[in-house]
Amino acid sequence: MATFDDFLKLDIRVGTVLSAKFFPKAKKPAYQLEIDFGEEIGIKKSSAQITERYSADELVGKQVLAVVNFPPRQIANFMSEVLVLGTYSEGGVVLATPDKKVNNGDKLG
Repeated sequence: MATFDDFLKLDIRVGTVLSAKFFPKAKKPAYQLEIDFGEEIGIKKSSAQITERYSADELVGKQVLAVVNFPPRQIANFMSEVLVLGTYSEGGVVLATPDKKVNNGDKLG
Protein backbone atom coordinates (compact mmCIF):
# COMPACT_ATOMS: atom_id res chain seq x y z
CA MET A 1 0.00 0.00 0.00
CA ALA A 2 1.14 3.51 -0.77
CA THR A 3 1.19 6.00 2.07
CA PHE A 4 0.02 9.60 2.06
CA ASP A 5 3.69 10.60 2.25
CA ASP A 6 4.26 8.63 -0.99
CA PHE A 7 1.47 10.63 -2.65
CA LEU A 8 2.98 13.91 -1.45
CA LYS A 9 6.22 13.07 -3.30
CA LEU A 10 4.39 13.37 -6.63
CA ASP A 11 4.41 16.80 -8.25
CA ILE A 12 1.22 16.85 -10.33
CA ARG A 13 0.68 20.05 -12.32
CA VAL A 14 -1.66 21.51 -14.90
CA GLY A 15 -0.30 22.27 -18.34
CA THR A 16 -1.70 23.32 -21.70
CA VAL A 17 -0.94 21.22 -24.78
CA LEU A 18 0.90 23.39 -27.31
CA SER A 19 1.37 20.75 -30.00
CA ALA A 20 0.46 17.14 -30.69
CA LYS A 21 1.76 14.98 -33.49
CA PHE A 22 1.48 11.29 -34.24
CA PHE A 23 4.49 9.29 -32.99
CA PRO A 24 5.17 6.65 -35.69
CA LYS A 25 8.14 5.04 -33.89
CA ALA A 26 6.17 4.22 -30.71
CA LYS A 27 5.37 0.51 -30.21
CA LYS A 28 1.71 1.36 -29.53
CA PRO A 29 -0.13 4.25 -31.22
CA ALA A 30 0.81 7.48 -29.43
CA TYR A 31 1.23 11.23 -29.77
CA GLN A 32 4.26 13.36 -29.02
CA LEU A 33 3.00 16.28 -26.95
CA GLU A 34 4.59 19.61 -26.02
CA ILE A 35 2.95 20.95 -22.86
CA ASP A 36 3.36 24.38 -21.24
CA PHE A 37 3.51 24.13 -17.43
CA GLY A 38 4.09 27.83 -16.83
CA GLU A 39 7.13 29.88 -15.88
CA GLU A 40 8.45 27.71 -13.05
CA ILE A 41 8.54 24.40 -14.98
CA GLY A 42 8.41 25.54 -18.61
CA ILE A 43 7.58 23.50 -21.70
CA LYS A 44 7.95 19.72 -21.39
CA LYS A 45 7.50 16.81 -23.79
CA SER A 46 5.46 13.67 -23.30
CA SER A 47 4.57 10.56 -25.24
CA ALA A 48 0.92 9.70 -24.64
CA GLN A 49 -1.05 6.66 -25.82
CA ILE A 50 -4.31 8.54 -26.24
CA THR A 51 -4.98 8.13 -29.97
CA GLU A 52 -8.17 6.09 -29.55
CA ARG A 53 -10.20 8.95 -28.07
CA TYR A 54 -8.36 12.10 -29.17
CA SER A 55 -7.24 13.59 -32.47
CA ALA A 56 -4.05 15.65 -32.52
CA ASP A 57 -6.04 18.77 -33.42
CA GLU A 58 -8.43 18.53 -30.45
CA LEU A 59 -5.51 18.16 -28.00
CA VAL A 60 -3.97 21.55 -28.83
CA GLY A 61 -5.15 24.07 -26.23
CA LYS A 62 -6.44 21.36 -23.84
CA GLN A 63 -5.35 21.56 -20.21
CA VAL A 64 -4.09 18.28 -18.76
CA LEU A 65 -2.72 16.97 -15.46
CA ALA A 66 0.74 15.42 -15.46
CA VAL A 67 3.39 14.17 -13.06
CA VAL A 68 6.34 16.49 -13.65
CA ASN A 69 8.92 15.02 -11.25
CA PHE A 70 9.48 11.51 -12.65
CA PRO A 71 12.83 10.97 -14.39
CA PRO A 72 12.71 11.38 -18.20
CA ARG A 73 12.00 8.16 -20.10
CA GLN A 74 13.36 7.23 -23.52
CA ILE A 75 10.62 5.99 -25.86
CA ALA A 76 12.09 5.03 -29.24
CA ASN A 77 13.91 8.19 -30.41
CA PHE A 78 11.94 10.52 -28.10
CA MET A 79 12.58 11.62 -24.52
CA SER A 80 9.31 11.78 -22.55
CA GLU A 81 9.76 14.23 -19.66
CA VAL A 82 6.36 14.11 -17.94
CA LEU A 83 3.61 11.53 -17.40
CA VAL A 84 0.22 12.76 -18.61
CA LEU A 85 -2.56 11.35 -16.42
CA GLY A 86 -5.77 9.70 -17.50
CA THR A 87 -8.06 6.76 -16.84
CA TYR A 88 -7.95 3.45 -18.68
CA SER A 89 -11.57 3.43 -19.83
CA GLU A 90 -13.67 1.52 -22.30
CA GLY A 91 -12.77 2.91 -25.71
CA GLY A 92 -9.33 4.16 -24.66
CA VAL A 93 -7.62 6.49 -22.23
CA VAL A 94 -9.58 9.54 -21.02
CA LEU A 95 -7.37 12.42 -19.92
CA ALA A 96 -7.50 13.85 -16.40
CA THR A 97 -8.30 17.53 -16.89
CA PRO A 98 -9.43 20.45 -14.73
CA ASP A 99 -13.13 21.18 -15.21
CA LYS A 100 -12.44 24.94 -15.33
CA LYS A 101 -9.57 26.87 -16.91
CA VAL A 102 -6.71 27.34 -14.44
CA ASN A 103 -3.14 28.66 -14.60
CA ASN A 104 -0.43 26.54 -16.17
CA GLY A 105 1.72 25.14 -13.40
CA ASP A 106 -1.08 24.99 -10.81
CA LYS A 107 -0.41 22.07 -8.49
CA LEU A 108 -2.83 19.30 -7.64
CA GLY A 109 -3.27 19.38 -3.93
